[in-house]
Amino acid sequence: MKGLLNRSLEKKQKIIIYYMDSNNQVTERYVRVLEIKENSILAYCYYRKKVRTFNMENILSAGRVRKKVVS
Repeated sequence: MKGLLNRSLEKKQKIIIYYMDSNNQVTERYVRVLEIKENSILAYCYYRKKVRTFNMENILSAGRVRKKVVS
């Protein structure tokens, strides 16, 4: 997961994370990493349209955003 976060930071790529929020709800967020700290990341959240801090321990998984293919 660290490699994917670093790639998002370096290449300014949008990624998807599954995140446990403060109410213990799992949320799906599309983000672009702006800064990586020891226990958190600073990222632009496309859902909230704001820069947000995400705790590393609450990120359940992360993945690349796949582009939709139109047949």
